[in-house]
Amino acid sequence: MPRPIWKGTLSFGLVSIPVTLHSGETSFDLHFRLMDSRNKAAVRYERVNEATGEEVPWNAVVKGYEYAKNNYVLLTPEDFKHANVAAVETIEIQDFVSRDEMQFIYFQKPYYVVPQKKTDKGYVLLREILRDTKKVGIAHVVVRTRQYIAAVFPCCDALVVDLLRYRQEVKDPSEFDLPTENLKAYKISPREMDMANQLINSMTTEWKPEKYHDEYRDSLMKWIQKKVKAHGAAPATEEEPEKKTDGKNVDMLELLKRSIRNGHNGVHKAASR
Repeated sequence: MPRPIWKGTLSFGLVSIPVTLHSGETSFDLHFRLMDSRNKAAVRYERVNEATGEEVPWNAVVKGYEYAKNNYVLLTPEDFKHANVAAVETIEIQDFVSRDEMQFIYFQKPYYVVPQKKTDKGYVLLREILRDTKKVGIAHVVVRTRQYIAAVFPCCDALVVDLLRYRQEVKDPSEFDLPTENLKAYKISPREMDMANQLINSMTTEWKPEKYHDEYRDSLMKWIQKKVKAHGAAPATEEEPEKKTDGKNVDMLELLKRSIRNGHNGVHKAASR
């Protein structure tokens, strides 16, 4: 059983459910060392004491808050906990909102909520009522010294807490130069809309997350393996990347027709020409 990153209670109204949080992510990132290109020596980062120049061991490192210039107060993990014990130990649902009203841009990081022993009843009750009503619980939770707003929702047999961005952390679309006029202003014809609709319908399928994978990572690993076999020399490229249009002078209707005609496998190629 993986170790939880948080332990406390999930509450709504007067109902409290002892739970633990477990990361809902698994990293498949490729890890690289920073190297000196002159002799292939690894570049190290060290924790150095500014006053003595000596390396500082991890068990001596604490957080410090500068309350005045060059004046710091040191904070331990216990200090963060004692600031507000209830906030640190509770995921308190404050509101319920319609699932359809949630915007993807606010979602940030998922965690699985796991009930502690003999607390299944409250857990299942909340999970099933959220599923039946298509509601999402909006809660506050403190994770690693910071308070987040979070969404609580069912996923298969689990409850998930997904940390959300606060409104002030999301840029307003009005900051950008976006097209805001009607279809006629962009010379989009009813025929083009109809063809685009046909294309989307032809590409619509069931959501199967296992269908998708990191193709770039696979390609990069193949390139790395070739470079290893070539003793560090750059391998010859097999094919030139297809040139794309600038998106300004294209026959959109023709691209849509070709996309539909070519089927799923030809969609990306047709759209890039």
